Amino acid sequence: MDATGPGTELGAFLRAMRERLSPEEAGLAGTGQRRTPGLRRQEVAQFAAVSIDWYIRLEQGRAGTPGAAILDSLAAALQLSDAERAHLHLIARGAQPPNRTRPEEPAPSLRAILDGMPQLPAYLMDFRLDIHARNTAAAALFGPGFEAGVNAARLTLLDPATRATQLDWERVARETVGNLRRNAARHPDDPRLHQVITELHSESPEFAAWWDDHTVQDRSHGTKRIDHPEAGRLTVCYDTLTSPDGSDHSIVVLTPADPASTATLGTILATHANHLGGTLLRPAAG
Repeated sequence: MDATGPGTELGAFLRAMRERLSPEEAGLAGTGQRRTPGLRRQEVAQFAAVSIDWYIRLEQGRAGTPGAAILDSLAAALQLSDAERAHLHLIARGAQPPNRTRPEEPAPSLRAILDGMPQLPAYLMDFRLDIHARNTAAAALFGPGFEAGVNAARLTLLDPATRATQLDWERVARETVGNLRRNAARHPDDPRLHQVITELHSESPEFAAWWDDHTVQDRSHGTKRIDHPEAGRLTVCYDTLTSPDGSDHSIVVLTPADPASTATLGTILATHANHLGGTLLRPAAG
């Protein structure tokens, strides 16, 4: 075994995590004085429901590649944080750990971020592309139909008014289809996502064609041109800020791509400030 190989790194990490955890923290009372800090290998193996011989080989880099379920048992036995659990999977298997149960509602901090950027169009959505909230700048840019409770993919593929404002509609729509396919692979059992994909497949010929050619996209950053019905054309950059809490909610922020677009966006916001009520954030439906 290479002294700097992955098995050695995994063993060193497991030993460090084992030695960090005291018997008292692990629920072992009255164990007396110990020559070395932390838990013994036998105790970790017992907590993780694996054999002591196999665990010893794992720390020594001689046990092969453990499965995801076994690694999660070890993560629980060693009381690893989410970041440490992810690191364990990466150094052991070279892959991210399986998703745990995801919070269905966005974290309040995400709404606070959205609330704090009134001059930039921004909206909060989940991996199904359902919009949970948007600020007034986004409503001014995209129109009154762009609100909490609608699905961004359905707007893009099925709404004629949205299509008319997207000067790069085909590219944006293909990216949307590819993003849904990517998310479907990550969440194959989500009923709402399956519903969105099924409806789009039956209602949009373009979606059906692009879905069936297995388009895959990660729409985390890019640009698009918009033809605003009142202010005219502008180009915006979009950036996706992903929540770190495992909920798969994200904030999409749009920024003007050039000075002319900055001026056009300013006109849009000034024009719409009054009839949007002057509020920064429209709360999610329900």
